[in-house]
Amino acid sequence: MKIALIAHDKKKDDMIKLAIKYKDVLAKYELYATGTTGTLVMGETGLKINRMKSGPLGGDQQIGSMIADGVLDLVIFLRDPLTAQPHEPDVSALLRLCDVQNIPLATNVKSAYIILETLKAGGFEK
Repeated sequence: MKIALIAHDKKKDDMIKLAIKYKDVLAKYELYATGTTGTLVMGETGLKINRMKSGPLGGDQQIGSMIADGVLDLVIFLRDPLTAQPHEPDVSALLRLCDVQNIPLATNVKSAYIILETLKAGGFEK
C-alpha cells in the first residue's frame, strides 16, 4: 500500500505528532509526501519517505498525478481551512481526484486517526 502525507504549514506539527503516534503502522507502507512535510516527518520519526516538491511549488500536483495514475492507495492531507492557500486550485484538484479515484482521504486529525487505527487493526483493503 502506498500512502501520501501532506500538511499545510499550520498543520505540520499535527502531522508530526500523528506520524510519531502511528510510526509502527506507517513503517509497513510505502510513504510519499510533499517536500517540507516529508522532511519534517522523516526528521522526527526516521520513516523512509519519498519526497515530492513543496506543495505550492507543484508537490500537490505531483501527488495528484499519482492519484490519477492509480499509484496511491490512501491520502492523509491535514488541511488548514482558516488560512488562504496560494495554491488552492491544486488542493481542490487533489481532493477531487481522491473522490474520482475512490481513494480514502483524511483531511483532519480525527479522520486520520480513524483510518490509521483501521490500518493498525488490519481492516483496510485496497
